[in-house]
Amino acid sequence: MTQEIKKLPKRSEVDEKLTWDLTKVFADDTVFEQELKNLNAQINEFAQAKGSLSKDAHQFKKVLNQYLDLMRRFEKAYVYASMKNDQDTADTKYQGYQELVSAQATKFEEATSWFEPELMALPEEVLNQYYESEPELNETKHFIDGLLLMKAHTLDAQKEEMLASASEIFQTSENVFEILNNADLKFPIVEDEEGKQIQLSHGTYATLIQSTDRKVRKEAFEKLYETYDQFKHTFATTLLSHVKGHNFNAKIRNFDSARQASLYANHIPESVYDTLLKQVHKHLPLLHRYVALRKKLLHVEELHMYDIYTPITGKAHLTYTYEEAKKEALEALSVLGKDYTKHVQEAFDERWIDVVENQGKRSGAYSSGTYDTAPYMLLNWQDNLENLYTLVHEMGHSMHSWYTTHNQPYQYGDYSIFLAEIASTTNENLLTDYLLKKYPQKEIQQYILNHYLDGVKGTIFRQAQFAEFEQWIHQQNQAGNPLTAKEISEYYQKLNEKYYGPDVISDPQIALEWARIPHFYYNFYVYQYATGFACASALSQAILSGDATKVDGYLDYLKAGSSDYPLEVMKKTGVDMTQDKYLEDAFDVFEKRLDQLEKSFEK
Repeated sequence: MTQEIKKLPKRSEVDEKLTWDLTKVFADDTVFEQELKNLNAQINEFAQAKGSLSKDAHQFKKVLNQYLDLMRRFEKAYVYASMKNDQDTADTKYQGYQELVSAQATKFEEATSWFEPELMALPEEVLNQYYESEPELNETKHFIDGLLLMKAHTLDAQKEEMLASASEIFQTSENVFEILNNADLKFPIVEDEEGKQIQLSHGTYATLIQSTDRKVRKEAFEKLYETYDQFKHTFATTLLSHVKGHNFNAKIRNFDSARQASLYANHIPESVYDTLLKQVHKHLPLLHRYVALRKKLLHVEELHMYDIYTPITGKAHLTYTYEEAKKEALEALSVLGKDYTKHVQEAFDERWIDVVENQGKRSGAYSSGTYDTAPYMLLNWQDNLENLYTLVHEMGHSMHSWYTTHNQPYQYGDYSIFLAEIASTTNENLLTDYLLKKYPQKEIQQYILNHYLDGVKGTIFRQAQFAEFEQWIHQQNQAGNPLTAKEISEYYQKLNEKYYGPDVISDPQIALEWARIPHFYYNFYVYQYATGFACASALSQAILSGDATKVDGYLDYLKAGSSDYPLEVMKKTGVDMTQDKYLEDAFDVFEKRLDQLEKSFEK
């Protein structure tokens, strides 16, 4: 008898209750298409305002408001097309929508490319006169100051327009990676713990690699990387093309490096990045100690990279259906107050979340949306503790967005990437504390402690490893050193050995891990996972202290949006991210919980 293979459902087969409701963004595709036409007209109209900023304060305010309104409407259209595409990347209609908004983004950038150079050409005394003549402009002063920060790195209007025209070209590498990784790669059939044949995918791999059956996780690991090995040269070319574009943009804008350009946009000094890597290198012995404990408790002669994610306490003591996870999330986050959990409930009730995996769906998880939409979430749900953590993580992003958009005007109604990961990982820390208090049983305590330590391993140590790799590949290209899949993989393998230490076999397959990481196309994004988690460790301890003012201070951070620079927003919560202390405190918590886990097994 032929065994039935478990396959992913088609998008049309997914229960509507488990999909996001995008009709609240645009009632239907026809309305979206009409909005694109309206936007084209408005984009053309804005282009005609070129040369008018110096006329008078009234004209300046009028053009600025047009600029903000245009961005606001375009962002909404972009988010709709992007989410429609992500729900099924093989759907050619929504691939087309993605192409349409990408093309319109280029047109938008061309039509507005004159605005910032012209703004920067205005003398400071003229701007001050505008603020006096039109008091409403003071509400946008910090926004304007943020644009003026780029004055030394902004080209003349003609060159800015040329760069804007090429923006779609610079996005090609990321777009190729997304389609290849999510739609075109065909993974083989593997067996789960019950011997059932299932289709390997990004989502099922995340579950299988945590299996307590070593044969299952080994097969999933090897089969996944067999697929990537077939396309390693394509992935290397795609990634290197992206890096070249990033370095080119940094050079032409008079930055010393692509990293400096990326951090400068968020008003973050490069020392924050360097301090992270310095502290992580200093504390690598803690990771090596944890890896050694994992090897001991798994009772294996050799610890392989496919053994890194399975619970060292054995079979998971905690599993959750999506419905059960919603209840746990509400309980864990109740420490943040009734108003916060009311909006979490709203996310569940109003279909802000696209829950389950389907054929062609974008891998991973994220929170999306813009000022005039709900803060939507994409998941690829699996019934395990990791997905409960993913749910509260993405909910942290979405609640951050909700509080920001409901407390700030549009110009400050978003937050920097640097601040984004703090809200999400604060939620993770709160969930860990909740679970440790809820389950006093020794086996469950061990499981949760293991999960927490894995979280730090994955969010501080692993993301720092990614950050170090990202810095290296940019530096190599900037120095003119040739890079192919061979050089990239060799470096990545050595870096992996450095981070995980002598007690793990750095399998040859792991040398290709760089090929499957979408965040390497986000331009120095990953380091912020590590800094964010460390900062969140300090914030969660403050929230759990019982001091109501700490909760209020945290909610103020969520409400702040981009009304101040990121480091200043965090200083108001009591965390100075220019110093080492917040990182050292995070590693102290890691060490204490590692001690706790080690002692529990000694007993």
